[in-house]
Amino acid sequence: MLWIPLTLLSAFLLASSDAYTKKIISKYDIYILAWIRNIFAAPYLILVIFLVKIPVTDFYFWLAIGTGLPLETLALILNLKAIKLSPLSLTMPFLGLTPVFLIFTSFIMLGELPDLPGIAGILLIAIGAYLLNFSSLRSGILNPFKAILKEKGSVLMIIVAFIYSITSNIAKIGINHSSPAFFGSVYYLLVTVLISIFYRKNILSSGNVKSKNIKDLSLIGFFYGLSIVLHFIGLSLTHVAYMISVKRTSLLFSILYGKFMFHEVKIKERLFGSLLIMTGVILITLF
Repeated sequence: MLWIPLTLLSAFLLASSDAYTKKIISKYDIYILAWIRNIFAAPYLILVIFLVKIPVTDFYFWLAIGTGLPLETLALILNLKAIKLSPLSLTMPFLGLTPVFLIFTSFIMLGELPDLPGIAGILLIAIGAYLLNFSSLRSGILNPFKAILKEKGSVLMIIVAFIYSITSNIAKIGINHSSPAFFGSVYYLLVTVLISIFYRKNILSSGNVKSKNIKDLSLIGFFYGLSIVLHFIGLSLTHVAYMISVKRTSLLFSILYGKFMFHEVKIKERLFGSLLIMTGVILITLF
């Protein structure tokens, strides 16, 4: 059962990376933070490649890499923009919508359909997302939905959740034609390369990345990189569905960071909504 504490630690580190990013995001260009977050995670990913058995790859492995990279890079940039624009406790829970979108994208891409627990999970996730803005219900039954649309960060995070529903299917294809640890390491290293190429002008022209800033920025990469390594270790010790379900506790950690680090309001309703979302995710992934 070692995978449980490792996965919980991975979820906590991921939430910590997001929280620390929000803390300093006003000081830096978003593209710089995207690059820093990945470049400091790169040594851990390289270490994983050296430690695991390198599988034989084929056309489908590289097809998954090629199609997933631009989408993953876009999702990362939108994720950071959402973190910058809106409270953590109101944006991060919307990542729990990924399994809802997966119902449709998995059917289109992989021919997979949900069973009864999956449908129940979808309903719980939808209700949980609705209740994230429960306090606006007194102004009308549709107001929680309107509140979501008014919060730019929430809208961006919903788009990120949808993109992840596509890249998750792509990753499944890549993993089936290699291994979880190898595919994940190569995939995220190449995301770093892609960011370096496409946003090199932003990176090179930034005047605020100096030696005195490295400590702050490297901490984000350290949390993110270690989270990825523990993610891979967890995958190797149990079923993917079990591990991903526990990993969704990152939503709860993000809400707690919102409360204690940023003093965000309406935490109780967001916590309750997030618990429903997480319960729905568990129903979809485990049953």
